[in-house]
Amino acid sequence: MLSNDEKFRQFLQSKGLKFTPERQAILNCVFASDRHFEAEDLLIDMRQHDLRVSKATIYRTLALLVKGGLLREVIFGEKHAHYEHVHDHEHHDHLVCSGCGKIIEFTDERIERLQDEVCNKHKFRTISHRLQITGLCEDCINAGISE
Repeated sequence: MLSNDEKFRQFLQSKGLKFTPERQAILNCVFASDRHFEAEDLLIDMRQHDLRVSKATIYRTLALLVKGGLLREVIFGEKHAHYEHVHDHEHHDHLVCSGCGKIIEFTDERIERLQDEVCNKHKFRTISHRLQITGLCEDCINAGISE
């Protein structure tokens, strides 16, 4: 099985692009953590570790990592994207707390079967899907937060 470095190198090469030291640093930083993150989080993390990469390079590299199949862009109702690793992650959906921002990942075979039935009924071939439910987590409910 290919490493993330090797997969990204091959993808870039197939597009006629180079695997630069900046792209290597971004890749390393992205896979150093297993959490959901935003481009701005990555920029801050890199600067805190004295890694100087421009914001534009981060955004361009994240887009390439998504196209290369190493990251998934997950948008949680904001005007910017959140990202998560594709590697070693089975498909899952998200519960997003609008009170504290907590993200809960879950899988439910009943939902997956229902989605398949709907697609079959409409003669629709699924490429991918995202399910996100927004609401309040238990902690926020107990704290009296009501949106």
